[in-house]
Amino acid sequence: MVWKTFRWSFGVTALGLVVAVFYDGWAALGVVAILTVLEVSLSFDNAVINAGILKKMSAFWQTIFLTVGVLIAVFGMRLIFPVVIVAVSAQLSPVDAVHLALTDKPRYEELVTDAHPSIAAFGGMFLLMIFLDFVFADRDIKWLGRLERPLAKLGKIEMLSVCIALIVLMISATTFATHAHQHGGTHVDKGETVLISGVAGLVTYLVVGGLSGFFENRLEEQEEREHQAEEEARRSGKDPSAVALAGKAAFFMFLYLEVLDASFSFDGVIGAFAITNDIVLMALGLGIGAMYVRSLTVYLVRQGTLDDYVYLEHGAHYAIGALAVILLVTIQYQINEIITGLIGVVLIGASFLSSVRRNKALAADGEDP
Repeated sequence: MVWKTFRWSFGVTALGLVVAVFYDGWAALGVVAILTVLEVSLSFDNAVINAGILKKMSAFWQTIFLTVGVLIAVFGMRLIFPVVIVAVSAQLSPVDAVHLALTDKPRYEELVTDAHPSIAAFGGMFLLMIFLDFVFADRDIKWLGRLERPLAKLGKIEMLSVCIALIVLMISATTFATHAHQHGGTHVDKGETVLISGVAGLVTYLVVGGLSGFFENRLEEQEEREHQAEEEARRSGKDPSAVALAGKAAFFMFLYLEVLDASFSFDGVIGAFAITNDIVLMALGLGIGAMYVRSLTVYLVRQGTLDDYVYLEHGAHYAIGALAVILLVTIQYQINEIITGLIGVVLIGASFLSSVRRNKALAADGEDP
């Protein structure tokens, strides 16, 4: 079962690591490996959410998700999007950005370094919103109860996460406004850059969330129609399991999954800039990670173990929150890439162990996990 589900991911991993070694030696292999772990750890909750939707879809649409969806995820968000970020930040055309990245790495790195305040502010605000919306939500299952219970009570205040994010952005912009520098003879105010880019990150999060909500509403409407169809099938003596999602409903579910994947991929792409500026290594690492996330989604569906490790989603979101803070700090201060790359792994590992202990305790009490 594992081999059947993950065989393409294993193959892409082997190919990607070989390409990395030939591209820039063994150090490149290490960077790609860290990026792969970063993408998987940050997107594990994405796999869980995707699995809950994908299990309702037919085998055909599951296949579409793993083929066409992977092309969109890997080449669209993990390859093209980083180039667009650099092109916009450095005021280059996408073609020039790619050409510069491949032919003049020192100059490309210089441009990325100059653009880093805007990249970090944009990504930091986007990730901070994901984290805040998660910790302010009231959930039945809580990992760090002493922290999450009071936060859930505060979350009842309307738009609190947006207000806190804007306060953090204003503090960041004010703090870094005093660190202006000269670039090409032009006085550049990093505080203004941080403010504008941070607002752009916040707006992007709200737009993506709005699109996801739109497709989610369509999904709920279809589920209601599906339920009615099952009831009619029972009354007519037909097999209710034969009622399948198809046509527009399945297509909207597919679009919803792609919007979710795009929203979750922002954290991996933005976080990758904290580890490397090389778009080739970034595409390899994030692409391999995206393959594992897709395979993991299907594995969770087919094994039926979606709810076995209930704290993993918490660990992933705390990793996102930590990464948001790190990105905002790196606007002015450099942080070791190892810390950035491994902090998600530590938090995911801790949440996994907590889930295992919870399952053992419930089993000892004779309860289902």
